[in-house]
Amino acid sequence: MDIIGFLKSQFICHLLICYIFIVSGLIINFIQLFTLILWPINKQLFRRINCRLAYCISSQMVMLLEWWSGTDCTLYTDPESYHKYGKENAIVILNHNFEIDFLCGWNFCERFGVLGSSKVLAKKELSYMPIIGWMWYFLEIVFCKRKWEEDRKTVMQKLLNLRDYPENFWFLIHCEGTRFTEQKHQISMQVAEAKGLPKLKYHLLPRTKGFAVTVQCLRNVVSAVYDSTLNFRNNENPTLLGVLNGKKYHADLYVRRVIHILIPFWHTEVRIPLEEVPEDEQECSNWLHKLYQEKDAFQEEYYRTGTYPAVPIVPPRRPWTLLNWLFWALLLLYPLFKLLINMINSGSSLTLASFAFVIVMASVGVRWMIGVTEINKGSTYGNNDNKQKQK
Repeated sequence: MDIIGFLKSQFICHLLICYIFIVSGLIINFIQLFTLILWPINKQLFRRINCRLAYCISSQMVMLLEWWSGTDCTLYTDPESYHKYGKENAIVILNHNFEIDFLCGWNFCERFGVLGSSKVLAKKELSYMPIIGWMWYFLEIVFCKRKWEEDRKTVMQKLLNLRDYPENFWFLIHCEGTRFTEQKHQISMQVAEAKGLPKLKYHLLPRTKGFAVTVQCLRNVVSAVYDSTLNFRNNENPTLLGVLNGKKYHADLYVRRVIHILIPFWHTEVRIPLEEVPEDEQECSNWLHKLYQEKDAFQEEYYRTGTYPAVPIVPPRRPWTLLNWLFWALLLLYPLFKLLINMINSGSSLTLASFAFVIVMASVGVRWMIGVTEINKGSTYGNNDNKQKQK
């Protein structure tokens, strides 16, 4: 192992990275709190400021993927669509198979300049999570309780509020609702059989209601739907812990702004603007189910050939994620080291014991934050027989 690789694997480096992320994130959350006074005065200024503040947080995660681990992200798409990315509002449909698929989605946003303004449909519990959850609150992220009868009105209102958003944004949505596991897949296919729906090999059945409402509310704001399918080469199983250890992965992301309707799916292309996605909830549900059948076919083709039926492009890596992290590192590491030197010079056993306690608690906190992304710590969807009903 080279020296740089050895340093990346050291726990002390992980603690310093997490220290920078946590302290800078809490500082930014605190600043965001004060921006609330702008809302009744100038709502659009409030939104623009919070897009920049949110970028300061989320770009640190992307920096880990791009610069720390050096993960390669190859985009497969058609060149004409490529030039439109980042220049229009879009709904981005993502598969949900890997622990860092959210991070690759953010990387996609970063490469095209919409990371700070990107939106998601997230579970309500995340809104209470410091740093990212609080950041999302100020970004007007759409939170839901996963109880559609209670969520529908709230979700619709929050989506309608985005109609006058001043920045180009992508609305990222995992229609499957939870990460793929064999157990969840088995339950999901039982639901498919009960409902008379075609079975999928590599995806869970999509939860169609949230997508239908999203399309309905953003129809006059969003220009296109991007169907995105993520895979990793050589059967890699990426984790956030692996990224933190500096392990390099090789991601392939297939993005269709052009939706293939006819079979064979890699030959015939039909352009479908958002207006042609059915507005009726049942028709939209059928449209989404057909889309996931196509995604399954693409996944089958990738496993067979190791590639996607499109032009491979590596979007240029922008320097801003690294520069943002270096700024916070320079700002926060100096007082930390100065404090540490003063504590050592004091010779106080109590002081040193207190510092050791903080280190232990920090390591526990870091492990907890990483654990949130682990597949086996995810949603319990599909784990109980009484939850077989697909929402």
